[in-house]
Amino acid sequence: MNTPPPPQAHNAGALVLSGGGARAAYQVGVLRALAELTPDSEPHPFKIICGTSAGAVNALVLATHPGTFKEAVTRLYDLWLGLTVDQIYRSNLSSLLGNIFTISRSFFNHGVARRKPLALLDNLPLRELVTEVVPFGNIQRNIDEGRLRAVSVSAMSYNQGESVSFFQGCEDLKEWRRFRRCGERTELNVEHLMASAAIPTLFPSVKIGDEYFGDGAVRQLAPISPALHLGASRVFVVGVSDNRSPVHWGKRRVVAKHSPSLAQIGGQLFNAAFIDSLEGDLEHLDRVNLLLDSVDEKLLPELAPLRAVESAVIEPSQSLDRIAGRKVRYLPPALRWLFRSTGATTSGGGASAASYLLFEQPYLGELMELGYQDAMWEREKLRDFLRPRTQLVEAQQKSLFGIRVKPATEASNGNTPS
Repeated sequence: MNTPPPPQAHNAGALVLSGGGARAAYQVGVLRALAELTPDSEPHPFKIICGTSAGAVNALVLATHPGTFKEAVTRLYDLWLGLTVDQIYRSNLSSLLGNIFTISRSFFNHGVARRKPLALLDNLPLRELVTEVVPFGNIQRNIDEGRLRAVSVSAMSYNQGESVSFFQGCEDLKEWRRFRRCGERTELNVEHLMASAAIPTLFPSVKIGDEYFGDGAVRQLAPISPALHLGASRVFVVGVSDNRSPVHWGKRRVVAKHSPSLAQIGGQLFNAAFIDSLEGDLEHLDRVNLLLDSVDEKLLPELAPLRAVESAVIEPSQSLDRIAGRKVRYLPPALRWLFRSTGATTSGGGASAASYLLFEQPYLGELMELGYQDAMWEREKLRDFLRPRTQLVEAQQKSLFGIRVKPATEASNGNTPS
C-alpha cells in the first residue's frame, strides 16, 4: 500500500488566479467578498497563492502583504479603485505611432527589433507601478513566519515553447517537469511578474536568464497544476469567463454581418490563451472527482498519485465582452481611435479584445462589483469552504475517500496532481 503524502502537503488551501488583463478586476471583487466571509480564526486561509498574467499581479500583492488576508485584499481593492490606462501602458498617440513604426522597421531586420522587444504598447508604467506596490522581499518573510507556504507566477518561454511556473516557497517543495510545463524554484522579482503579464504582440517580452518570456496564459495546459505540485489539498479558482456554465452551451448561432475584424481575431486568440485552458483543466478536475467517487476506498491507494482535492470555482455570471463594449468610449482618444480602427468594439465584433485592455474605472468598477455580487450569492457555500481545518485526519479522509463537497458555483471536490 502506498504511503499517503505528508500531512502538510495535504492540508493546504490554494488560491488560483487566472490571467485576463483588465478582466482581473473581477477577481478583486470576488476576493473582497471572500475576505468578508473569512472567519477571524483563519486569518490566512490560503497558504499557497498561484497567479498568471494580471492574476499574477493580484497574487503577488496578496502574497507580499505583511498583514492578514482581509488587510491584503483591502490593499488590493484600493489599488484597483485608482487604476487608469496610463498606469498600465502609455496611451498617447506618439507612443502608439512610435511602436507601430518600430514594428514596421523590424521587417527589414528579420522581424527583430534593434533595441528592445517588439510590442504595440509600452507597459513601462506597469513596471513602475509594480515596483512601487509589490515589496518582493516580504515573500520570504511571510514564508518564514508561516503565513505563506508558496507563491507561484507562470510565464511562457519563447525559446523552449513551454510554460514555466516560477515559485518561491518552503524548503521541502521540489521542482517538477511535465509535458510542456515545469516548476522552477527561484526568488521572485519584478521581472517574473512583468514576464507573466507580457501579452504577446501587445506588451514586450521579458528576458530572464538566457531566455525571453511572455504571458503565462500562453501554453499553460494545466493552470491548476502548480497549486497541486506545491501541496494544495483545496483550491479556490477565480476565472474570468462566463462560458463554463451549461446555460451558455448550445446557444443559437449569431449570423455574421462581416468577415472577422483584426480585433475579433485577436479576441478569440486571447480567449484561447486566457480562458480555454482553465476551463479544460476544471473539466478534467470534475471528471477525476467522479472517477475517485466511484472507486472503492480500499482500492484508492492503488491509484496513487491520483488524489481528491476539494475545490471551489467562481466565474462571471454576465458577459464581460458586453460590459466592455459599453465602456470603450471611456478610453483616451488615441486608444479609442486604435480600438475603432481594428474593430475592438461591439459593432466591429472585437469587444472581447477590448475587455482585456480597458483599464478604466467605469469598466473596472463594474467588474469588481459583479465579482463581489457573484461571490456573495454563494456566501453559504463559501463559508463552508473557508471553514478552519482544525482536524487534519478528518480533512484527509474527506479528500482521500471522495466525500462530495459542493462549494461555490458547481459541485466538485478533487483533482489529480497533474
